[in-house]
Amino acid sequence: YPLRALESPHAGAGGCVYQRAPDVLPGHPAGGRVPERAVRRGEQPEELHGLGASLGPDQNHHLHRDSADVPANHLHFPKKFGPQPEEGSAVSYEMIMFLMFGGMMLMLLTGQRVFGAIGFIGSVFALWLWGTGGYELGFDASIKLLNWYPLLTVPMFVFMGYMLSESGIADDLYAMVHDLTGGLRGGLAIGTILLMVLISAMNGLSVAGMAIGCSIALPEMLKRKYDKQMISGVIQAGSSLGILIPPSVVLVLYGMIARQPVGDLWLAGVFPGLLMAALFLLYVVIRCHFQPELGPVLPPEERSVTWQHKLASIGKGVPAVLVMFLVIGLFLMGVTSLVESSAVGAICAVGLAAWKKRLNWPVMEKTLLQTMNISAMFMWIIMAALCFGAVFDGLGAVKAIKSIFLGDWGLTPWQVIWLMMFSFIILGMFLDDTAMLVIVAPLYIPLVGELGFDLVWFGVLYTITCQIAYITPPFGYNLFLMRAMAPKEFTLGDIYRSIVPFALIMILTIMIIMAFPQIATWLPEQMMRK
Repeated sequence: YPLRALESPHAGAGGCVYQRAPDVLPGHPAGGRVPERAVRRGEQPEELHGLGASLGPDQNHHLHRDSADVPANHLHFPKKFGPQPEEGSAVSYEMIMFLMFGGMMLMLLTGQRVFGAIGFIGSVFALWLWGTGGYELGFDASIKLLNWYPLLTVPMFVFMGYMLSESGIADDLYAMVHDLTGGLRGGLAIGTILLMVLISAMNGLSVAGMAIGCSIALPEMLKRKYDKQMISGVIQAGSSLGILIPPSVVLVLYGMIARQPVGDLWLAGVFPGLLMAALFLLYVVIRCHFQPELGPVLPPEERSVTWQHKLASIGKGVPAVLVMFLVIGLFLMGVTSLVESSAVGAICAVGLAAWKKRLNWPVMEKTLLQTMNISAMFMWIIMAALCFGAVFDGLGAVKAIKSIFLGDWGLTPWQVIWLMMFSFIILGMFLDDTAMLVIVAPLYIPLVGELGFDLVWFGVLYTITCQIAYITPPFGYNLFLMRAMAPKEFTLGDIYRSIVPFALIMILTIMIIMAFPQIATWLPEQMMRK
C-alpha cells in the first residue's frame, strides 16, 4: 500500500503524532473505505469499527490524520514509543524491512516457537508504526482466522490419518503392496513408495508417513538385505509426498496466507504429486536393475504366495483405499464440499477401525491428542503470519521489492521466480516448512501476483521446495526423524547421502512444472468449468 506524505504533523489524543495513513487498510480490498475518510463523512463509531478502526478514545486519532496525495519514501513514528528522532529524521522502507526480518530471525535463533517469534515482531512493529490502534492488526488476524471456514479441514483430515495409522490399518496396506510387488527387483522399495502415496492421500502430513515407513517398511527391507541408503532415501522421499498430495495440510496453510481456494490448491497438487511419485519409482526400478544388490528379489519361498493369500491381503487393504477414493471422489463429483469431505473421511476412518475391531480407548486417545496438537500449532502459526503480513503489506514493501528486482537489477519475471525457488531451498536447510512460508510469504506471494503468475501454481512449487527442505541437511525434518527411528547401523552419513538422488528428482519436478504449468493448473481449471 503506498505511503502518504504530510505537509504538517497533527497531534492526536494522548500526545501521538500521526503522519501517515494507508490508502486502504491492511486486509481490505483496493478502493475500500478508510476510517479517516469515513470520519469526515460523519459515520458513527460502530461503523468505523467495522472498517478496522479502534473504538473508544483511540477513535479520536483518526480525526487528526492527514493524507496528502504526494507519495513519500519515509515514515515518521509516534512520540510515545521510545526516543523521538530529531526533527526531519526518517526511517526508510528498506530499514523497516531489514529490522522486521532481522528481528524475526533473531527471535527464531533464540529458540522461540515460530508463531511466538513472528507474532511478536508483527505486533511490536504494528504498535511502533501506527500507535495504539496497531493492536487491531493482531485482533483482526485472529478474527479472520476463526472466520475462515476451510480451516475445519485440518483437524478432520489429521484425525483421519492418525486413526488409520494408530488402528493398524496402514499395516494392512503394506501387506497388500508387499505381496503384489515383492517379486520384483527393488520390489519392497517400490511397494514402500506406493504405500506412501496411499498414506499421503489419507493424512496430509509427512510425519505420519515417516512413522509408518520406519516402523513397518524399514524392518522388512533391512531383513531382506536392502541397501541402507536405498531404504533411508525411499522412506524419507516417499513420506514427503504427504505435503503435496491432497489432503495436504501445508497447502491449507499456504491457501490461508495467500488467500487462495484450498480446493484449487489440492487439485493442483494431484498430478505433480503423482508425477514425482512416478519419477521416484522410475529411479528405483532403473537403479535396482543395474545394481541388483541394492534391492534384491525376495527368495523363492517368499515369492511362492498363493493367490488365495494375495486376495486375502488385497481384501484387507482395499477398504482403506476405498475410504481415500470416497473422500476425494465425493469432492470431485461435487456431492460434498471440502469441509464435508473431510468430515466424511474422519467418520469413515472411525467406522473402518470399529469394523476391524481395532477401535479402543488408547487408539482414540492418542489420535485425539495428536490431532489437537497439530491443529493448534497450525492455527497459531497462521494467526501470527496474518499479523506479520498485515504490517508488511501496510508498508508497501512489495512495490519496493518489485522495483528492485525488475528495475534496479534488471531481472525478468522468470528469473525472479527462479531466485525465489533458490532462496526457498537455502532457507529449507535451516527452517521447517511453516517457518519458511511465514517468513517469505508477505514478500513473495504478493510479488508473484504482481508479476502475473498464478498463485495456485506457485503454491505447488513452494510445496515441492518444502519437500526438499524436509530432506536437506543440516536441519531437515525427515533427517532427524530417520535418525531417531532407524536402527543404530544407519549412520548419519548413510542418511545424508541417501537423499541426494531424491532431492535431484524433486528439483527436476520443479523444472518440469515450471516448463509445463498445465500439470498443476489443468485439473483446477477443469473443475472450475464444471
